[in-house]
Amino acid sequence: MAENHDHSHGHEHHQHAPLMSKYEQALAKYNTNISDEEVRQAVKKIIAEKVHENDTPEVKRFLMGSIELTTLKTTDSDDSVLAFTEKVNQFDEAYSELPHVATICVYPCFAKIVSETLEIDGVEIACVSGSFPSSQALIDVKVIETQLAIKDGATEIDIVMPVGKFLSGDYEGVCDDIEQMKEACGDHAMKVILETGCLKTAENIKKASILSMYAGADYIKTSTGKLEPAATPEAAYVMCQAIKEYYDETGIQIGFKPAGGINSVMDALIYYTIVKEVLGEKWLTNKWFRLGTSRLANMLLSELLGKETKFF
Repeated sequence: MAENHDHSHGHEHHQHAPLMSKYEQALAKYNTNISDEEVRQAVKKIIAEKVHENDTPEVKRFLMGSIELTTLKTTDSDDSVLAFTEKVNQFDEAYSELPHVATICVYPCFAKIVSETLEIDGVEIACVSGSFPSSQALIDVKVIETQLAIKDGATEIDIVMPVGKFLSGDYEGVCDDIEQMKEACGDHAMKVILETGCLKTAENIKKASILSMYAGADYIKTSTGKLEPAATPEAAYVMCQAIKEYYDETGIQIGFKPAGGINSVMDALIYYTIVKEVLGEKWLTNKWFRLGTSRLANMLLSELLGKETKFF
């Protein structure tokens, strides 16, 4: 880069480094100067004015088909994950008129069991990888874990952005990490979890979204579900805005996945409505919009069938 950059003019603007890093240059193309209050008001308006029109059986069917059925417990075992996967197989027989879930999401050590047990075409196998949920491990360990998950049958990988690096301003470290993980994923879709509850502000969430997409994310995801607060409509709104601006700037479509704290059908309808209002119909497919949850499946099923049903 221009080593002999003329520093003579601009001393009065000393807060602007004379040379922006490529990460700062990338961020400069987007509006990251956003206020939390504006976001709150925009979300409030969407919820008040738009959610009710999406409270329909058709949308609930769609949401059922966008679920990433997730088990990420310390107590998971070969037996429990096998039974979990069999439920997805059985669902197809029991409710052939309803869409099956989009994905089964497990730890990498269970990728093999899921891939050997799953009989339903079109259900992805996602593994959380890269030292989930903290992302605190040597990059070599993260890369190997990811490669092994894919070797064992994972078709998608969910990683956590290195949040500590982001918060300390090490954008290069954040992007290097994500780039190396994407390389390890090859052609497999990679979701980057921002852990929005740790990022606190709309501005941080917007920047983390842009850097993650810039570095190779195929999806951006709100949360691990292991920390509070997990997904919020406000975080979703900011992330969808970032996806839209990134698409307008690059032509690259990035998927969106709220996860953690999706406790009711209404929560899911709110996320659906935010995606619809900010990103539009092009994102309303179970490729580009996913919901990370386990409890929502039975709730949606109960509403669709008109009686309380505990299938999963």
